[in-house]
Amino acid sequence: MGEIATFSRGLTYSKKDEVAISENVVLRSNNIDLLSGKLDFSELKYLAEDFEIPQDKRVKKGSLFICMSNGSKIHLGKVAYIDKEYNYAFGGFMGQITPCKDVDGLYLHYALSSPLYKDYIKSLSEGANINNLKFKDLSEFVICYPSLSEQQAIVSRLDSAFAQIDSLKANAEKQIEEARKLFQAELTETMKPKEGWEEKTLPDISENLDGKRKPVTKKDRTAGIYPYYGASGIVDYVDDYLFDEDLLCISEDGANLLMRTYPIAFPISGKVWVNNHAHVLRFNNMTTQRYIEYFFSGHKLDEYITGAAQPKLTQKALNNIPIYIPNIETQHQIVSRLDALSANVKRLEELQQKALAECDALKQAMLREVFE
Repeated sequence: MGEIATFSRGLTYSKKDEVAISENVVLRSNNIDLLSGKLDFSELKYLAEDFEIPQDKRVKKGSLFICMSNGSKIHLGKVAYIDKEYNYAFGGFMGQITPCKDVDGLYLHYALSSPLYKDYIKSLSEGANINNLKFKDLSEFVICYPSLSEQQAIVSRLDSAFAQIDSLKANAEKQIEEARKLFQAELTETMKPKEGWEEKTLPDISENLDGKRKPVTKKDRTAGIYPYYGASGIVDYVDDYLFDEDLLCISEDGANLLMRTYPIAFPISGKVWVNNHAHVLRFNNMTTQRYIEYFFSGHKLDEYITGAAQPKLTQKALNNIPIYIPNIETQHQIVSRLDALSANVKRLEELQQKALAECDALKQAMLREVFE
Protein backbone atom coordinates (compact mmCIF):
# COMPACT_ATOMS: atom_id res chain seq x y z
CA MET A 1 0.00 0.00 0.00
CA GLY A 2 2.97 2.26 0.55
CA GLU A 3 3.53 2.27 -3.22
CA ILE A 4 -0.01 3.29 -4.14
CA ALA A 5 -1.02 5.70 -1.35
CA THR A 6 0.24 8.44 0.95
CA PHE A 7 -0.44 8.67 4.69
CA SER A 8 -1.04 11.60 7.00
CA ARG A 9 -1.56 11.76 10.75
CA GLY A 10 -4.37 13.79 12.32
CA LEU A 11 -4.57 17.02 14.26
CA THR A 12 -3.22 17.46 17.81
CA TYR A 13 -5.28 19.61 20.17
CA SER A 14 -6.01 19.87 23.89
CA LYS A 15 -9.14 19.90 25.99
CA LYS A 16 -9.01 23.68 26.32
CA ASP A 17 -9.35 23.98 22.53
CA GLU A 18 -12.75 22.26 22.56
CA VAL A 19 -15.99 24.24 22.46
CA ALA A 20 -19.68 23.38 22.48
CA ILE A 21 -20.16 24.18 18.80
CA SER A 22 -18.29 25.97 16.00
CA GLU A 23 -17.40 25.69 12.32
CA ASN A 24 -14.26 23.74 13.21
CA VAL A 25 -15.35 20.10 13.27
CA VAL A 26 -12.81 17.41 14.12
CA LEU A 27 -13.58 13.77 13.36
CA ARG A 28 -12.58 10.95 15.71
CA SER A 29 -12.79 7.17 15.94
CA ASN A 30 -16.50 7.18 16.83
CA ASN A 31 -17.18 8.86 13.47
CA ILE A 32 -16.43 5.56 11.70
CA ASP A 33 -19.15 2.95 12.12
CA LEU A 34 -17.37 -0.30 12.91
CA LEU A 35 -19.85 -2.61 11.21
CA SER A 36 -20.69 -0.69 8.04
CA GLY A 37 -17.39 1.12 7.50
CA LYS A 38 -19.29 4.33 6.83
CA LEU A 39 -18.98 7.83 8.22
CA ASP A 40 -21.16 8.52 11.25
CA PHE A 41 -21.81 12.17 12.13
CA SER A 42 -24.16 11.54 15.07
CA GLU A 43 -21.55 12.80 17.55
CA LEU A 44 -19.13 15.54 16.53
CA LYS A 45 -16.33 17.34 18.36
CA TYR A 46 -15.82 21.09 17.85
CA LEU A 47 -12.72 23.29 18.25
CA ALA A 48 -12.55 27.03 18.86
CA GLU A 49 -13.09 29.25 15.81
CA ASP A 50 -9.62 30.76 16.15
CA PHE A 51 -7.92 27.36 16.29
CA GLU A 52 -5.79 27.12 13.16
CA ILE A 53 -6.22 23.87 11.22
CA PRO A 54 -3.64 23.13 8.49
CA GLN A 55 -5.14 21.98 5.20
CA ASP A 56 -3.36 18.63 5.38
CA LYS A 57 -5.22 17.92 8.63
CA ARG A 58 -8.60 18.03 6.88
CA VAL A 59 -10.21 15.00 5.27
CA LYS A 60 -10.11 14.95 1.47
CA LYS A 61 -12.70 13.61 -0.92
CA GLY A 62 -11.63 10.25 -2.34
CA SER A 63 -9.37 9.46 0.61
CA LEU A 64 -9.85 6.98 3.45
CA PHE A 65 -10.27 7.95 7.10
CA ILE A 66 -8.61 5.35 9.35
CA CYS A 67 -8.40 4.65 13.09
CA MET A 68 -4.72 4.46 14.07
CA SER A 69 -5.04 4.25 17.85
CA ASN A 70 -7.84 3.12 20.18
CA GLY A 71 -8.32 1.69 23.65
CA SER A 72 -10.15 -1.23 22.05
CA LYS A 73 -8.22 -3.30 19.52
CA ILE A 74 -11.37 -4.15 17.61
CA HIS A 75 -11.47 -0.56 16.29
CA LEU A 76 -7.86 -0.50 15.09
CA GLY A 77 -7.58 -0.13 11.34
CA LYS A 78 -11.28 0.48 10.68
CA VAL A 79 -11.78 2.76 7.67
CA ALA A 80 -14.41 4.95 6.06
CA TYR A 81 -14.48 6.46 2.58
CA ILE A 82 -14.59 10.26 2.33
CA ASP A 83 -17.33 10.74 -0.24
CA LYS A 84 -17.21 14.54 -0.51
CA GLU A 85 -15.37 17.67 0.64
CA TYR A 86 -16.54 18.12 4.24
CA ASN A 87 -13.79 20.54 5.27
CA TYR A 88 -13.61 18.63 8.57
CA ALA A 89 -10.37 18.08 10.46
CA PHE A 90 -9.41 14.66 11.83
CA GLY A 91 -7.92 13.98 15.25
CA GLY A 92 -4.46 12.82 16.24
CA PHE A 93 -5.46 9.20 16.88
CA MET A 94 -6.71 9.02 13.31
CA GLY A 95 -5.07 8.98 9.91
CA GLN A 96 -5.81 9.60 6.27
CA ILE A 97 -4.87 7.36 3.36
CA THR A 98 -4.88 9.08 -0.03
CA PRO A 99 -4.62 6.73 -3.04
CA CYS A 100 -2.56 7.64 -6.10
CA LYS A 101 -4.22 8.47 -9.42
CA ASP A 102 -4.03 4.82 -10.58
CA VAL A 103 -6.12 3.54 -7.66
CA ASP A 104 -9.81 4.21 -7.11
CA GLY A 105 -10.61 5.28 -3.55
CA LEU A 106 -13.71 3.10 -3.33
CA TYR A 107 -11.74 0.10 -4.61
CA LEU A 108 -9.16 0.72 -1.87
CA HIS A 109 -11.96 1.03 0.70
CA TYR A 110 -13.33 -2.36 -0.30
CA ALA A 111 -9.81 -3.81 -0.11
CA LEU A 112 -9.45 -2.46 3.43
CA SER A 113 -12.82 -3.96 4.38
CA SER A 114 -11.82 -7.45 3.24
CA PRO A 115 -11.00 -10.44 5.48
CA LEU A 116 -7.43 -10.35 4.17
CA TYR A 117 -6.92 -6.82 5.53
CA LYS A 118 -8.67 -7.57 8.84
CA ASP A 119 -6.46 -10.61 9.36
CA TYR A 120 -3.41 -8.46 8.63
CA ILE A 121 -4.42 -5.81 11.20
CA LYS A 122 -5.14 -8.52 13.76
CA SER A 123 -1.70 -10.04 13.21
CA LEU A 124 -0.06 -6.68 13.97
CA SER A 125 -1.54 -6.45 17.47
CA GLU A 126 -2.08 -10.10 18.36
CA GLY A 127 -0.28 -11.40 21.42
CA ALA A 128 0.88 -7.97 22.59
CA ASN A 129 -0.55 -4.94 24.30
CA ILE A 130 -0.59 -2.92 21.09
CA ASN A 131 -3.40 -0.44 20.65
CA ASN A 132 -1.98 1.63 17.82
CA LEU A 133 -0.89 1.19 14.22
CA LYS A 134 2.11 2.57 12.39
CA PHE A 135 2.08 3.87 8.84
CA LYS A 136 5.15 1.70 8.19
CA ASP A 137 3.13 -1.43 8.95
CA LEU A 138 0.18 -0.25 6.85
CA SER A 139 2.50 0.52 3.94
CA GLU A 140 3.56 -3.15 3.83
CA PHE A 141 0.03 -4.48 3.34
CA VAL A 142 -0.09 -6.05 -0.14
CA ILE A 143 -2.91 -5.04 -2.48
CA CYS A 144 -3.43 -6.45 -5.95
CA TYR A 145 -5.23 -4.17 -8.37
CA PRO A 146 -6.17 -4.22 -12.05
CA SER A 147 -6.55 -1.23 -14.39
CA LEU A 148 -8.49 1.78 -13.13
CA SER A 149 -11.46 0.97 -15.39
CA GLU A 150 -11.61 -2.62 -14.07
CA GLN A 151 -11.36 -1.34 -10.49
CA GLN A 152 -14.35 0.89 -11.12
CA ALA A 153 -16.25 -2.02 -12.68
CA ILE A 154 -15.53 -4.14 -9.58
CA VAL A 155 -16.69 -1.30 -7.33
CA SER A 156 -19.90 -1.00 -9.35
CA ARG A 157 -20.61 -4.74 -9.02
CA LEU A 158 -19.88 -4.73 -5.30
CA ASP A 159 -21.97 -1.60 -4.75
CA SER A 160 -24.95 -3.22 -6.47
CA ALA A 161 -24.60 -6.52 -4.59
CA PHE A 162 -24.04 -4.81 -1.22
CA ALA A 163 -27.07 -2.57 -1.77
CA GLN A 164 -29.25 -5.66 -2.22
CA ILE A 165 -27.74 -7.27 0.87
CA ASP A 166 -28.28 -4.08 2.88
CA SER A 167 -31.92 -4.07 1.75
CA LEU A 168 -32.32 -7.63 3.09
CA LYS A 169 -30.69 -6.59 6.35
CA ALA A 170 -32.94 -3.54 6.69
CA ASN A 171 -36.01 -5.73 6.15
CA ALA A 172 -34.84 -8.21 8.83
CA GLU A 173 -34.12 -5.40 11.29
CA LYS A 174 -37.52 -3.85 10.57
CA GLN A 175 -39.27 -7.15 11.30
CA ILE A 176 -37.42 -7.44 14.61
CA GLU A 177 -38.33 -3.87 15.58
CA GLU A 178 -41.98 -4.31 14.62
CA ALA A 179 -42.23 -7.56 16.60
CA ARG A 180 -40.76 -5.84 19.66
CA LYS A 181 -43.16 -2.92 19.32
CA LEU A 182 -46.16 -5.23 18.97
CA PHE A 183 -45.12 -7.16 22.08
CA GLN A 184 -44.56 -3.96 24.05
CA ALA A 185 -47.98 -2.63 22.98
CA GLU A 186 -49.63 -5.89 24.05
CA LEU A 187 -47.70 -5.85 27.34
CA THR A 188 -48.72 -2.26 28.11
CA GLU A 189 -52.38 -2.99 27.32
CA THR A 190 -52.36 -6.22 29.35
CA MET A 191 -50.92 -4.53 32.45
CA LYS A 192 -53.47 -1.70 32.52
CA PRO A 193 -55.53 -2.08 35.72
CA LYS A 194 -58.84 -3.89 35.26
CA GLU A 195 -61.95 -4.13 37.40
CA GLY A 196 -61.26 -6.15 40.53
CA TRP A 197 -57.50 -5.53 40.53
CA GLU A 198 -56.06 -4.23 43.80
CA GLU A 199 -53.73 -1.26 44.10
CA LYS A 200 -50.67 -2.13 46.17
CA THR A 201 -47.13 -0.87 46.74
CA LEU A 202 -43.89 -2.81 47.15
CA PRO A 203 -44.05 -2.79 50.98
CA ASP A 204 -47.51 -4.39 50.69
CA ILE A 205 -46.33 -7.32 48.58
CA SER A 206 -42.72 -7.91 49.61
CA GLU A 207 -40.21 -7.99 52.44
CA ASN A 208 -37.14 -5.79 51.94
CA LEU A 209 -33.95 -7.73 52.67
CA ASP A 210 -31.48 -4.87 52.13
CA GLY A 211 -30.76 -4.77 55.85
CA LYS A 212 -29.55 -8.38 55.73
CA ARG A 213 -26.73 -7.61 53.35
CA LYS A 214 -23.24 -8.24 54.63
CA PRO A 215 -20.26 -6.04 53.73
CA VAL A 216 -17.62 -7.70 51.58
CA THR A 217 -14.47 -8.74 53.42
CA LYS A 218 -11.18 -10.03 52.04
CA LYS A 219 -11.95 -13.59 53.06
CA ASP A 220 -15.20 -13.40 51.02
CA ARG A 221 -13.30 -12.55 47.86
CA THR A 222 -13.23 -16.04 46.41
CA ALA A 223 -12.87 -15.58 42.67
CA GLY A 224 -15.23 -17.17 40.21
CA ILE A 225 -17.62 -18.93 42.57
CA TYR A 226 -20.57 -16.67 43.32
CA PRO A 227 -22.67 -14.95 40.63
CA TYR A 228 -22.51 -11.15 40.47
CA TYR A 229 -25.72 -9.32 39.64
CA GLY A 230 -25.75 -6.13 37.59
CA ALA A 231 -28.49 -4.10 35.90
CA SER A 232 -29.54 -6.89 33.54
CA GLY A 233 -29.23 -9.97 35.73
CA ILE A 234 -26.13 -12.12 36.20
CA VAL A 235 -23.18 -10.23 34.74
CA ASP A 236 -20.38 -12.61 35.63
CA TYR A 237 -19.04 -14.99 38.21
CA VAL A 238 -17.10 -12.72 40.47
CA ASP A 239 -13.37 -12.25 40.11
CA ASP A 240 -11.27 -10.08 42.37
CA TYR A 241 -11.20 -7.14 39.97
CA LEU A 242 -14.95 -6.63 40.38
CA PHE A 243 -14.78 -6.01 44.12
CA ASP A 244 -14.94 -2.57 45.64
CA GLU A 245 -16.63 -0.91 48.59
CA ASP A 246 -20.00 -0.84 46.83
CA LEU A 247 -20.35 -4.59 46.41
CA LEU A 248 -22.45 -6.34 49.02
CA CYS A 249 -23.30 -9.92 49.84
CA ILE A 250 -26.70 -11.52 50.40
CA SER A 251 -27.34 -15.12 51.39
CA GLU A 252 -31.12 -15.42 51.32
CA ASP A 253 -32.66 -18.28 49.35
CA GLY A 254 -35.78 -17.47 47.37
CA ALA A 255 -35.11 -13.73 47.31
CA ASN A 256 -35.66 -11.45 44.34
CA LEU A 257 -33.60 -8.62 42.98
CA LEU A 258 -35.07 -5.26 41.96
CA MET A 259 -32.76 -2.85 40.16
CA ARG A 260 -32.94 0.86 40.91
CA THR A 261 -31.56 1.90 37.54
CA TYR A 262 -33.68 -0.57 35.57
CA PRO A 263 -36.64 -1.77 37.63
CA ILE A 264 -36.87 -5.41 36.68
CA ALA A 265 -37.11 -8.27 39.16
CA PHE A 266 -34.82 -11.29 39.00
CA PRO A 267 -34.97 -14.45 41.11
CA ILE A 268 -31.82 -15.11 43.13
CA SER A 269 -30.87 -18.07 45.25
CA GLY A 270 -28.07 -18.79 47.67
CA LYS A 271 -25.02 -16.62 48.20
CA VAL A 272 -24.59 -13.97 45.51
CA TRP A 273 -22.88 -10.61 45.09
CA VAL A 274 -25.14 -7.60 44.52
CA ASN A 275 -24.09 -4.02 43.91
CA ASN A 276 -25.67 -1.04 45.63
CA HIS A 277 -27.81 -0.15 42.60
CA ALA A 278 -30.29 -2.85 43.57
CA HIS A 279 -32.82 -3.71 46.23
CA VAL A 280 -33.17 -7.26 47.47
CA LEU A 281 -36.75 -8.31 48.15
CA ARG A 282 -38.77 -11.40 48.85
CA PHE A 283 -42.28 -11.29 47.38
CA ASN A 284 -45.12 -12.66 49.48
CA ASN A 285 -47.91 -14.98 48.34
CA MET A 286 -49.99 -12.10 46.94
CA THR A 287 -47.96 -12.02 43.75
CA THR A 288 -45.27 -13.68 41.68
CA GLN A 289 -41.84 -12.39 40.67
CA ARG A 290 -42.61 -12.90 36.97
CA TYR A 291 -45.80 -10.84 37.16
CA ILE A 292 -43.91 -7.98 38.84
CA GLU A 293 -41.26 -8.16 36.13
CA TYR A 294 -43.90 -7.77 33.43
CA PHE A 295 -45.71 -5.07 35.39
CA PHE A 296 -42.64 -2.83 35.59
CA SER A 297 -41.74 -3.55 31.95
CA GLY A 298 -45.20 -2.45 30.87
CA HIS A 299 -45.19 0.94 32.62
CA LYS A 300 -43.24 4.13 32.13
CA LEU A 301 -41.72 5.20 35.43
CA ASP A 302 -40.10 8.46 34.32
CA GLU A 303 -41.87 10.53 36.99
CA TYR A 304 -40.28 8.41 39.73
CA ILE A 305 -36.72 8.52 38.36
CA THR A 306 -34.22 11.05 39.69
CA GLY A 307 -30.64 11.94 38.82
CA ALA A 308 -29.34 13.15 35.45
CA ALA A 309 -25.84 11.63 35.38
CA GLN A 310 -27.02 8.29 36.72
CA PRO A 311 -30.82 7.92 36.66
CA LYS A 312 -32.09 5.86 39.58
CA LEU A 313 -35.15 4.87 41.56
CA THR A 314 -34.70 5.57 45.25
CA GLN A 315 -36.24 3.34 47.91
CA LYS A 316 -38.80 6.04 48.66
CA ALA A 317 -39.75 6.39 44.98
CA LEU A 318 -40.01 2.63 44.52
CA ASN A 319 -42.26 2.33 47.56
CA ASN A 320 -44.64 4.97 46.15
CA ILE A 321 -45.19 3.31 42.76
CA PRO A 322 -48.77 1.97 42.55
CA ILE A 323 -48.77 -1.70 41.51
CA TYR A 324 -52.06 -3.15 40.25
CA ILE A 325 -52.53 -6.80 41.07
CA PRO A 326 -55.23 -9.31 40.07
CA ASN A 327 -55.69 -12.58 41.89
CA ILE A 328 -52.97 -15.22 41.70
CA GLU A 329 -54.81 -17.32 39.11
CA THR A 330 -55.18 -14.33 36.78
CA GLN A 331 -51.51 -13.44 37.32
CA HIS A 332 -50.48 -16.92 36.20
CA GLN A 333 -52.72 -16.65 33.12
CA ILE A 334 -51.24 -13.25 32.21
CA VAL A 335 -47.67 -14.48 32.71
CA SER A 336 -48.32 -17.63 30.68
CA ARG A 337 -49.75 -15.67 27.73
CA LEU A 338 -46.99 -13.04 27.81
CA ASP A 339 -44.31 -15.72 28.12
CA ALA A 340 -45.70 -17.40 24.99
CA LEU A 341 -45.75 -14.11 23.07
CA SER A 342 -42.24 -13.28 24.30
CA ALA A 343 -41.01 -16.71 23.16
CA ASN A 344 -42.46 -16.08 19.69
CA VAL A 345 -40.68 -12.73 19.49
CA LYS A 346 -37.40 -14.32 20.60
CA ARG A 347 -37.74 -17.05 17.95
CA LEU A 348 -38.30 -14.40 15.28
CA GLU A 349 -35.31 -12.43 16.59
CA GLU A 350 -33.12 -15.53 16.42
CA LEU A 351 -34.18 -16.24 12.84
CA GLN A 352 -33.64 -12.65 11.74
CA GLN A 353 -30.33 -12.37 13.60
CA LYS A 354 -29.21 -15.49 11.75
CA ALA A 355 -30.26 -13.84 8.48
CA LEU A 356 -28.30 -10.70 9.42
CA ALA A 357 -25.21 -12.77 10.19
CA GLU A 358 -25.55 -14.59 6.88
CA CYS A 359 -25.80 -11.25 5.05
CA ASP A 360 -22.57 -10.05 6.69
CA ALA A 361 -20.89 -13.36 5.92
CA LEU A 362 -21.96 -13.05 2.26
CA LYS A 363 -20.35 -9.62 2.03
CA GLN A 364 -17.10 -10.96 3.46
CA ALA A 365 -17.19 -13.93 1.09
CA MET A 366 -17.57 -11.60 -1.89
CA LEU A 367 -14.68 -9.43 -0.70
CA ARG A 368 -12.55 -12.50 -0.11
CA GLU A 369 -13.23 -13.68 -3.68
CA VAL A 370 -12.20 -10.31 -5.13
CA PHE A 371 -9.14 -9.53 -3.02
CA GLU A 372 -7.65 -12.95 -2.33
